[in-house]
Amino acid sequence: MKKVILSVAVIAVLGLVSCKNETKREAESTQTEMAGDVALTELSFGVRGNCGMCKNTIEKAVNAVEGVAKADWDVNKKKIDVAFDGSKTDAMAIHKAIAASGYDTEKVAGSEEAYKNLPGCCQYDHAMEMNQSGENAAESHDEHHM
Repeated sequence: MKKVILSVAVIAVLGLVSCKNETKREAESTQTEMAGDVALTELSFGVRGNCGMCKNTIEKAVNAVEGVAKADWDVNKKKIDVAFDGSKTDAMAIHKAIAASGYDTEKVAGSEEAYKNLPGCCQYDHAMEMNQSGENAAESHDEHHM
């Protein structure tokens, strides 16, 4: 009996997960979608950084914010896509978490102290463009991937 109930639960979860539709956005935008009983807000905005190590640090900072369900920073576009529960956090808390880890966002400058502690390859140009189209990818930092 337990195996039957567990099987039904697994099938239901797989069915719900496979039905989720994700959309890409070029500029900062928000959208709310219902996932079960929780409304997730999706947000995209620019974040400065250079390499795969930056990606790990940025995504770790965002995922540490209560209510964040997903974080994906694009190294070429200098843009992060985040999905979060708006009843537990907001966009500014996410911007501040990234800034506390040493990275500039479109709305909040990175912590100078945290920036100084970043590895050399992660110390980005403070004038670099964010939220790029990705067509003119920045210099390669392939040797820094996770």
